[in-house]
Amino acid sequence: MEELTPKDILKLNSKKGLTSLLLNETINPQKTIRYLDYNKKLVKLQVELIKLQACLIEKNHRVIVIFEGRDAAGKGGAIRRITERINPRHFRIVALPRPTEEEQTQWYFQRYINEFPKAGEILFFDRSWYNRAVVEPVNNFCTDEEYKRFMNQVNEFERMITESGIILVKIYMSISKKEQAKRFEDIKNNPLKQWKISKVDEKAQELWDSYTDYKNKMFENTQNSGIPFKVIKANRKTEARVEAIEYLLESIPYDKDREV
Repeated sequence: MEELTPKDILKLNSKKGLTSLLLNETINPQKTIRYLDYNKKLVKLQVELIKLQACLIEKNHRVIVIFEGRDAAGKGGAIRRITERINPRHFRIVALPRPTEEEQTQWYFQRYINEFPKAGEILFFDRSWYNRAVVEPVNNFCTDEEYKRFMNQVNEFERMITESGIILVKIYMSISKKEQAKRFEDIKNNPLKQWKISKVDEKAQELWDSYTDYKNKMFENTQNSGIPFKVIKANRKTEARVEAIEYLLESIPYDKDREV
């Protein structure tokens, strides 16, 4: 065990420190200190997010933030930390279900366009149109022709979005196969989280290599002539959440000196 510094002991001796320490199944001071440091940093970043949102509202900016990644990669958790302190009247989280029969007859991007933000609003897509780049072809939910058409159109589609004045931020949460298996097991053993496992999720480990192939094709396509993804290593949830918020704050100009 690492030796604790006087500063570490002060952190553990606080109300939050003692509560966090006692809530752990195994007493782990180092883990508790990391968690306390994470929470302190998270609060500071959330203050910046409040400033950012206030500027977006004042200037009537529209923002779309896409979160992609494998099942159980932590997309939802990152979105929750971003949104838990900001004004709920000026953001939305969208996680679209499988398209209806009517939607299947429409242009693929149409149902996503229907959700686009109004002035002063941030829209978070927990999975987006990039379902067709990875999830759908891996699970045979689209034809090869539909997949190729999407790959040919997506960069131009995003160019039109950004030229119309919408700010587009794209984040990909990346986890290892071992970490995904561990998270699936944790979810299955937690009655409060079992709803998160779908039939698609249950095949994710078996189809790991196929997901990897299509993911790499998606990255290559956006890198060549589109808007690249910010890839965040997400095996450590707390570090990934901090990095996602920091990237969002870097990607969108705002008045950092603003008072809140």
